[in-house]
Amino acid sequence: MDLTSIKDPSFLKELTNEELEVLAYTIRQFLIEKLSVTGGHLGANLGVVELTLALHKNFTSPKDKFLFDVGHQAYIHKMLTGRTAQFETLRQYKGLCGFPKMSESEHDVWEAGHSSTSLSAAMGMTIARDMKGEDNHIVPIIGDGALTGGMALEALNHIGHEKKNMIVILNDNEMSIANNVGALHNALGRMRSAGKYNRVKDELEWLLKKIPAVGGKLAHTAERVKDSMKYFMVPGMLFEEFGFTYYGPVDGHDFTALQENLQYAKKTEGPVLVHVITQKGKGYFPAESDKKDKWHGVGPYKIDSGEKIAPLHAPPAWSSVVSGTLQKIARQEERLTVITPAMILGSKLDKFQQEFPDRLFDVGIAEQHATTMAAGLATQGMKPFLAIYSTFLQRAYDQVLHDVCRQNLNVAFGIDRSGLVGADGETHQGVFDISFLRHMPNMVIMMPKDENECQHMVQTAIDYDNGPIALRFPRGNALGIPMDESLSTIPIGSWEILEEGSDGVILTFGTTIDMALDAREELKEQGYSVRVVNARFIKPLDEDMLHQIMASNIPILTIEEAALQGGFGSAVLEFAEEHHYDNVKVKRMGIPDRFIEHGKVEELLSEIGLTKETAIHTLLQMLPSKQKKA
Repeated sequence: MDLTSIKDPSFLKELTNEELEVLAYTIRQFLIEKLSVTGGHLGANLGVVELTLALHKNFTSPKDKFLFDVGHQAYIHKMLTGRTAQFETLRQYKGLCGFPKMSESEHDVWEAGHSSTSLSAAMGMTIARDMKGEDNHIVPIIGDGALTGGMALEALNHIGHEKKNMIVILNDNEMSIANNVGALHNALGRMRSAGKYNRVKDELEWLLKKIPAVGGKLAHTAERVKDSMKYFMVPGMLFEEFGFTYYGPVDGHDFTALQENLQYAKKTEGPVLVHVITQKGKGYFPAESDKKDKWHGVGPYKIDSGEKIAPLHAPPAWSSVVSGTLQKIARQEERLTVITPAMILGSKLDKFQQEFPDRLFDVGIAEQHATTMAAGLATQGMKPFLAIYSTFLQRAYDQVLHDVCRQNLNVAFGIDRSGLVGADGETHQGVFDISFLRHMPNMVIMMPKDENECQHMVQTAIDYDNGPIALRFPRGNALGIPMDESLSTIPIGSWEILEEGSDGVILTFGTTIDMALDAREELKEQGYSVRVVNARFIKPLDEDMLHQIMASNIPILTIEEAALQGGFGSAVLEFAEEHHYDNVKVKRMGIPDRFIEHGKVEELLSEIGLTKETAIHTLLQMLPSKQKKA
């Protein structure tokens, strides 16, 4: 079958299971081939091929609403809804988004790059459906990892209480769970999915009561034993207690089992949970045999071997620099503990875990818990380091403010993937953390210019005992510069002059320093002398240096790969206003007030004008005209 000819999923309703098997194989081969070039979320999508086909065969999208949680498991859904021909552009600039996107298709009814949101959104859609008197199915598809998020549990509680019609698909792709379930659990699950469990139970009680003299007592005893044993024996009892009708476990690669249980779910009143066991990476041996989730999100790879295609002799990743430094410090600093919300591999903490298994805590997808847990550790004299992506720290805003900053606790935040992250797009761009952290009292924020400065900032964060401190660092590889052998601390709030100049000043930090230095060189050719400052502490500012700069009344340009609203440039403007530097010219460059979609970072920077050319043009508007120097 030519997959690019698919316009909508309606054709699936006419296919036999044998034809669906062939289609599933074709889809897997397509994904393996295309993602070997573009990269993407391969493992999870290979695992949900049959499940997605079964959903679209047994429901009618977009009348019936599919909410994918997390959205990276929606590739097959995109293919079945007419977007196969665009897969060569997946996660590329102006191309197909790696997550559901409403602007792409009417079949995408919910956008999610963060986990654990689908159940709450589905409850809102369900209430709206009932209020409008409509007749359709609301079907959130949530992974077992996403189900650990507190928001998902809050939603389960409310959905079960309200008893509204909803079909939740639990996509369980954790390898160990299938083995733990075992034959007994599967047998009970099949019996329950066929609607026989309660009937058998009632018939057994009726038979026991018919026994003369002792029948009533036996039935009463059986009832008590049943109530106690069912929690150990019957799959899904937790969900039953939440108020759901539970079907499963269901083999997520068996079309007969999937369709039978989906049809039962459609006929059941109230909330239903269908527990589907899938194999992550199914159909591609390197991904199937992956026990460390390295095939969750991948770059380009060689199909025959699974070997990842990466530049030779690349500098270390920023996250490797941070985790390696933590390892070194942990050998001397016994107070140090590291916390991560399900990102051991993403934050390159696997080696730290191997050396210090009792000092690294993976709390699952639970950013709020991770932050307040760190606060609790800090109250007892420990030094917690929370390794967390910028985009995920957003989810713990209240905990950072209420539990850490308000109590001025010594928690260190390692904010990974700060700045633009590229292919993952608008849900993952780490451009908001400065704005939502800078206004919090007691918070220190810093960002290094290179990996050598980064390792010293890690030491600074661990040694800092006057409250919370945040170290931002970007995605990808560092610069490849030599590293100092010994670690030292950097004075809090101190900036560094990289190049002197008297006509104007560029204040910047992190990834935009090279841009500033390049702009300075071109302006030098035009006769201008521009100072470049590594403003490595975003909070507190280097007030002594700022007073000196502003007192000289030369133009200032701030550059940041972060949101302009409430950002570093705003802090400089606030300083000028507070200290009455009314005549100083200050211009800001940064991320505009909109969400930035996916693409290579350099493409996105060009699109928003965060470039060397814009910096030069902006400074020329501020600088006085002068003849080019000889």
